[in-house]
Amino acid sequence: MASYNSGVNMKLYYATGSSSLAIRILINELEIPCEYELVNLGTKETENKRDFLTISPKGYVPVLLLNDDTILTECGVILQYLADKYKAESLLPPVENFKRYRVLEWVNFIGTELHKGLTPLIAYLFVPLAPRHESFVVNIKNRLNYINKHMANNQYLTGDNFTIADAYLFVLATCLPLAKINIAEYPHVHAYFSRLTNRKSILESLKAEGLSGFLN
Repeated sequence: MASYNSGVNMKLYYATGSSSLAIRILINELEIPCEYELVNLGTKETENKRDFLTISPKGYVPVLLLNDDTILTECGVILQYLADKYKAESLLPPVENFKRYRVLEWVNFIGTELHKGLTPLIAYLFVPLAPRHESFVVNIKNRLNYINKHMANNQYLTGDNFTIADAYLFVLATCLPLAKINIAEYPHVHAYFSRLTNRKSILESLKAEGLSGFLN
């Protein structure tokens, strides 16, 4: 895990086990200082009793607050911003390197094809009337089959280097049991996931959110 220049004061509004975990992983990967404030997505109240909707009218995390009071939202954008801000070229190559667009291609695939697809499968566990259509399951399994074939010849999503896309995919992989999808059915994805669980930035992030136990 490399060290990059730090100095930006910022706060991450997060919800335990949500996509904001990917931002925490990246922050730990970069070894930069950050404050964290937990958000109850049900009540829209932060742990400091603030109305979260006054911070971000979108009402969901992650939300990154910068020291000039600028608010940045959307997981993929925050990942890209932090990697660029700290010139973490192994995590996101610079504009002139075409590999950058492979990383961003994966980030967009994960956000649109996996993240949005998993949401209704998990929602039905908490909202009695939420539908669990088998078409959602089929779509996610098709995407996982695609990733599984790709990972047969790759250590990480874009080759030999851990990138922001891997941080994002790891978080969604942790959600598969909630969606009643067995990751062991995808051996290359399972092996990839197992490798990531040994990464320092990921272990630190899981511990900080009280999620270490799910690895057992």
